[in-house]
Amino acid sequence: QVRLMESGGGSVQAGGSLTLSCVASGGRTFPQYSMGWFRQAPGKKREGVALIGQDGSTQYADSVKGRFTVSQDSAKNLNLQMNNLAPEDTAVYYCAADCNMYSGVYCHGPNFNYWGQGTQVTVSS
Repeated sequence: QVRLMESGGGSVQAGGSLTLSCVASGGRTFPQYSMGWFRQAPGKKREGVALIGQDGSTQYADSVKGRFTVSQDSAKNLNLQMNNLAPEDTAVYYCAADCNMYSGVYCHGPNFNYWGQGTQVTVSS
């Protein structure tokens, strides 16, 4: 069983930055297009935050466009650089991996086989 481990969450003031990182256990790696970032705020449904497509394109939630950047590093960890954070970004952020079905070039939430436990991001005003 593969475990995904997120790190980098924390508490920051509005306007601050955080970088989240996701690593898979056992040295397992996944293509960048088979990983993604999601988040769930209290009382809200989980939403997709950032995905990388099979063609190398990226897809972001409208609310984070221009502020968040998703990338995979040389160690195949999936990272999420979050700049100019706002209180509405407060949520538990989850990493997902291993897509079993693509919609176009992207893999969406229900189609990931593995999920991390999440890391809390809290942004204060």
